Amino acid sequence: MSKRTDSNGYTIIFSIVMVIVVGALLAFFANFTKADRVKNDQVKAQIDILNAIGVEATRSNATEMFNQYIKEQKVIEAEKVSDDDKAYLIDVKKELDNAKNGKVQKLPLFIAEKDGKKIYILPVRGNGLWDAIWGYIALNEDLKTVNGVYFDHKGETPGLGANITEKFFTDDFKGESLYNSAGDFKGIEISKSNGDPNNTDKTDNQVDAISGATITGNGVGAMINSGIRSYLPYFSTLKK
Repeated sequence: MSKRTDSNGYTIIFSIVMVIVVGALLAFFANFTKADRVKNDQVKAQIDILNAIGVEATRSNATEMFNQYIKEQKVIEAEKVSDDDKAYLIDVKKELDNAKNGKVQKLPLFIAEKDGKKIYILPVRGNGLWDAIWGYIALNEDLKTVNGVYFDHKGETPGLGANITEKFFTDDFKGESLYNSAGDFKGIEISKSNGDPNNTDKTDNQVDAISGATITGNGVGAMINSGIRSYLPYFSTLKK
């Protein structure tokens, strides 16, 4: 006579009970750690924004440093501009999806003061070779030249596309002009044929590409240019 635990019915019931128990435990721990995860995401956003202007912060002092350097946070919605001290929490991916679906896009903008100068910081997001890439572009007060950048990615190739996070790449953007000699917005091209590998020419609208990372580099260029274009109507009001 077989044991009750050897029956198919017992196996099915046991499996169902285990799924319920494990599911309940996972839900409990997810809810229990939710506040910490949200806090970590908030701190990470503050650190990334500060990185774009060359300010290094840690998780322990990120909020203090953020409040020290970021003097204003704004949200641009079409022609409406409002102050919002939680603008750094706006989901940029969600807002891009809203724009694609014909909805009004919320554009967060951060205004920093560093070394007595005003800096405008805006988030950008795009696609690399394998997955999403994103970052922040900091512009000098003239709104024509780059003060600094910060990039990150979800799954670019180590040693190749993943190098968009490295200083040897991001430092090349500093001082780069976004406009051509005629005064038209040109943006920045990540160029394989750039004849300026040391990036001494800041008026060519080009940054030297990363070897072996053409698609990721193209994604960075497209991300920067499309991201900044969204802010140009508001920037034009500041120049009047």
